[in-house]
Amino acid sequence: MRTRSLLVTTAVLALALGAGTPAIAETTGVTAATVTVQGGVLGITVPTDAGSLGTADNAVLGGAISGPLGQVQVDDGRSAVAGSGWVASATSTAFAPPVGPAIPATAVGYTVGALTQVGTATYTANDPGNLTGVAPVVTATAITGDNSATWTPTITVSVPGGMAAGVYSATITHSVV
Repeated sequence: MRTRSLLVTTAVLALALGAGTPAIAETTGVTAATVTVQGGVLGITVPTDAGSLGTADNAVLGGAISGPLGQVQVDDGRSAVAGSGWVASATSTAFAPPVGPAIPATAVGYTVGALTQVGTATYTANDPGNLTGVAPVVTATAITGDNSATWTPTITVSVPGGMAAGVYSATITHSVV
């Protein structure tokens, strides 16, 4: 009786632990997943400090000092509808010395130079002769989807004759709309 009881107990325990039946495993599994793509933005990146644009000796009739400002880039990740566009602009303060008269922004020119383009758009360099007010420097028209433009402008400062020797500083501000 004792053997029979032990055998029955062992069989019941084996069935309870799953030893007597083969395991059935799933061979496929499905997991739902999502991602969200948010609308992009229109932005501009400019150098924080161009350093010296150059040096020239004072001359009775004046002269010009030119130099690269550094890389400017507009990124348009708005997935713009066909035909839309943007305008990048620049403006300058006067180039002022520590003391004495400044070189006015009317004497500050901007040349875009070579444009590196990505995406579908028509890009136009405007090369304003002065940066007295907000002046368009690059326009993008006929845009379809995302796009970008990169350039390294040359700034030319027409220095009037008779200016005092010294370091003249200005702030050039870019914007894009």
